[in-house]
Formats: sequence, structure tokens, C-alpha cells
Amino acid sequence: MKVGVFCVLLLACASARAQTPLIANAGGRQGLSLDGRWQTIIDPYENGFYDYRYQESPNGYFKNAKPKTPADLVEYDFDDSPQMYVPGDWNSQDERLLFYEGTVWYEKSFDYPKRPGARLFVHFGGANYETIVYLNGEKLGRHEGGFTPFDFEVTGRARERGNFLVVKVDNKRRRDAVPTLNTDWWNYGGLTRSVSLVEVPDTFVRDYFVQLKKGSREEVGGWVKLDGPAAANQAVTVEIPEAKIKETFKTDAEGLAQVSFKTRLDLWSPESPKLYRVRVSAGADAVEERIGFRSIETKGQDILLNGRPVFLRGISIHEESPLRGGRAFNDADARMLLGWAKELGCNFVRLAHYPHNEQMTRVADELGLMVWSEVPVYWTILWDNPETFANAKNQLGEMIARDRNRASVVLWSVANETPVSEPRNRFLRGLVEHARALDPTRLLTAANERHYADPTTQVVDDPLGEVLDVLGCNEYVGWYDGPPEKADRLSWKVTLEKPLVISEFGGDALAGRHGDKSERWTEEYQRDIYEHQIKMLRRIPSLRGMSPWILTDFRSPRRPLPRIQDFYNRKGLISNRGERKQAFYVLQSFYRELSKEGK
Repeated sequence: MKVGVFCVLLLACASARAQTPLIANAGGRQGLSLDGRWQTIIDPYENGFYDYRYQESPNGYFKNAKPKTPADLVEYDFDDSPQMYVPGDWNSQDERLLFYEGTVWYEKSFDYPKRPGARLFVHFGGANYETIVYLNGEKLGRHEGGFTPFDFEVTGRARERGNFLVVKVDNKRRRDAVPTLNTDWWNYGGLTRSVSLVEVPDTFVRDYFVQLKKGSREEVGGWVKLDGPAAANQAVTVEIPEAKIKETFKTDAEGLAQVSFKTRLDLWSPESPKLYRVRVSAGADAVEERIGFRSIETKGQDILLNGRPVFLRGISIHEESPLRGGRAFNDADARMLLGWAKELGCNFVRLAHYPHNEQMTRVADELGLMVWSEVPVYWTILWDNPETFANAKNQLGEMIARDRNRASVVLWSVANETPVSEPRNRFLRGLVEHARALDPTRLLTAANERHYADPTTQVVDDPLGEVLDVLGCNEYVGWYDGPPEKADRLSWKVTLEKPLVISEFGGDALAGRHGDKSERWTEEYQRDIYEHQIKMLRRIPSLRGMSPWILTDFRSPRRPLPRIQDFYNRKGLISNRGERKQAFYVLQSFYRELSKEGK
């Protein structure tokens, strides 16, 4: 009975919280960037949203009011308030806000004379965490989740001149949120990704999915979704000019066209990251982007890329710019981080613990790096709360919607280090089911934990593994679990006949701190962990990849040790100043060996 009631509540909440479908490839559309300087007001008591009895005020800061006479009382002024850059987090732009968790109001004025008959949307690449958007004093809508895109239609609301866009961003942590109260990364707040106006025709290509069909390397499948009054029974054309492909399909009554055609394409891979210019058009609208085509599947304990076994030589990455500080958000950040991964010898990156900015997956397409992309279902959340599930499900859907045409993305991950329980199993199985419905072509995984059957046997038997394609496992032998040499005595038992990826291992070192290899926090200790780990991991028969923790040091409120951590997690192979630690070269050497072995 409890299960049935829970499922009904899940459906109800999911329906109530559903977001407007995203506009695909927003960056490839006509419009206007709103990036740059925005006016901001810091509002820790939310005076701009609630009155003194904590009731929502109809005359909050979103009205952008101006005193009309000297006697008028208006206790805020965007025009005379501090400015901050968008995209960007507030924590790294103002030292007073480094630890700030609460509300900041953003305001941007703009003019936009749109074309007659066109529709206009305001698109956000991401904002952390709860966002409420107003245009010219009127509420457009609300979005929850800090790492996925969203948009609102403003056709008929935007004026040619004198518009003001006001955005309330609140990054307070909540027990019922995704992620929840406790995480091991900095809670960067703000409009952390680009904001733009997107202009489209009255009927336009809202979304599309063009990839190889599951199990095929010669048949392209997918769909195109139109939006507008002429969406039904409309001709839709998919072109790949380099391959001399031009195929036309027709939409159904709901504006959806199924796409299917056979062809011989050069397949995307780390060795040859081929991208084709793909054009999707219907009526007056056309959108283009570069797309790679590849197959990804499993067979027994193997991961097959384009039908051939592949070993995932990886590294985990947080979305943080190590040299500038703060959230990574632009093409230069992506090329720096992923370039360092390539220098390490990687063909794979785990983008932890949330969807990273869109530049990361697009640059990964170009560089030939396979990607694990994850939603922030992290540690312990409210597994029995239907609203929490609806939130996680929505974030998963937005992540998939944004990146389903990225050849680099081979794994969707639904969780990290979540303790086994029946409510948790039910919650995560629901996410797995949702992901498969949205994208049947990719592999599903989660970074789970292991346990000891006896002092020398580690067992991977999380029941969630039954519905996953690839088993992920985090372990910290040598740091949280005994000394580094303990790894020499350990064996592994994996109960399912599936490929295993060790999604985390490692230890902390302060760059430039040296000593005996038995001394914690030294580069020598971290190097010793990696040397023993590599020997142990080579003994796991079903091991098909790894993504050690982590590429660079990153900020974390959980790491206060003075003169060593200083609120940084120091497990990076590269410091937050760009210095390579000794363990970097240990892993680099190992990956070179694997590459020579054809892995």
C-alpha cells in the first residue's frame, strides 16, 4: 500500500513541477546575449520578497520601483547598487560573499526590437539554486536546480525599449533539495552560466535528437519536435552535407517527427573525434550544430565503443576554475581543464557531481574525451519525499535534454555514494527508468559504495547494479581506509557480470609539501597511494575504467585545516594554482602503459 501511495504522489508532484520543454541548442539561435555587468542587491533577510510578517509582497524588488517625488519611500535602488558579472558566482566576485548562502537580486535592462511574427524566450544556462524570474515587474516563473538550463517565453511581454529583467537567486541549502544540506563542494551562488534572449519563428524547431540507433553503427534514428501553430503535419528536413544526406520527414498531430535513415559515417572516437555539421529545418526555421556519431554498449564485462572494447582512462573533475577561482563557465575554462585531462593521458572524464556547463561537453566532443555526466543525488537525501524525487527527475531530464546530441557523453549517472535502503533503491530505480525512457542509446551508472566480506575481500554488490549498465564504485584505500600498502592485500568480488569502473580513489596532498611517504598531506604520501592503488586495480578482472579523485584541488567548506586545506579539498593531482603533484606523473605513466596495451 505504501509503495502505491508513494508512486501516485511521485506522479502528481512530477506533473506539478514540470518545466517548459527546453529550446535545444539555444546558443545556435538568433538573439541577444545578456552576459556582462548586472546590477545586484544582497538580500539575506529577503526583504525584497517578503513583508515584515513574512508574507510574499506584491511590491518586492522585482518591481524595480523609483521614487516619483521626494516624499516617496523606496528602500532599494538597482541603478546605484553594486555590479557583478554574469556568468559568474557571487562568492568569488566579492570577498564578503565567499561563505554567503542566501538571496541576491540581479537586474539587467535591455532593448530588443524583435522581428514581426517572431517569438522571444529568455534562456538561462544555469543558476544556483532556486531562481524566480521577472520581466518588467511581472513574474515569468520559477526554476529549482543549480546546474541545468531553463527558459521562459516572453513573446508579447518584452518591449522594444526599456525592459528590465529581475532575477531572484537563492542558494540556501535545504534538507528536501537536490543536493541536500551536506556536500563536499563549495555552494557557489548566482547566475553562474550565460543568460540570453532567443528569437525564433512562430513555429520553430524546439528540440531534436539525432544519433545512431541503439545497437547500430549504420542507422541514424531520433526525432524532431516542432512548437507553434503550424507544428502538425509539417515537413522536417535533416541534412548532413558532408555525407550528402538530406532526408525529409513529416510531423504528427503533436508536432513530432520520427527520424530514421541508413548511412555510412566516420564514427566518433577518442582517437578520431569526427564531428559533422547537422542542419535541422522546418518551415521558416533552421538550426545547425556539430554532432558526432558513435555507438556505446556493453557485452558481459566489456564496454564497447563502436563495437570494440574500450578501457576508460579517466579522471574526475569539479566545475571550478583553478586559476581564476570560482565556477568554471566558459570555453577557456573547459579547454584548460579538459586539456589537462588530455595531458594526463585520459580518454574519459567524470564530470562530478552535477551537470557541468555546456562548454565542457561540447569541447569534450572536439577533443575526443568520453564523458560521465551526473545529477547531484549525493550522499543522503529525502528518499521518501515525492517532491524531492520530482526535483531529481526534472534535473535528470534537463541534463539529458541539453546533452543528448553530444557524442562524448556515454554515461548518465543517477547518484553518488548513496547508502542502500529500500526507499533509496526505489528512488534511484525510478530515475534509471526515467533516463532510459528519455535516452535509450546511452549507458546508465551510479557511483556506489562497496563493503568488506572479510578483512581482505571488498565486495561490490549494491542492488542498484541490477538495473545499471556499468557498475561504479568509490573507494579510498590508503586515505580513509587504512594505509596505502593495505591495497596490496585486498581482493575484489563483483557479484554481477557487468563492467566495473572505479569512480573514485585518491588522497590529499598540499602541492610543494614534501616528506617521507608515510607522512600525510605530502606529495610523497599521495604518490604512494596511487602506486599501491594501481597495482590493486590491475588485479580486478572486470575493471573497465577508472576516474580517480580528482584533477584539481577545489574549495570545500568541509576542509578547514589551517595551512594545509584552508577550505580546499587537496585530493587534486594539480593544485588550484596549476602545479602538478607527483601523483599526476604516476597516473600519467600508468595511462601511457594502458594505451600501449591497447586499452
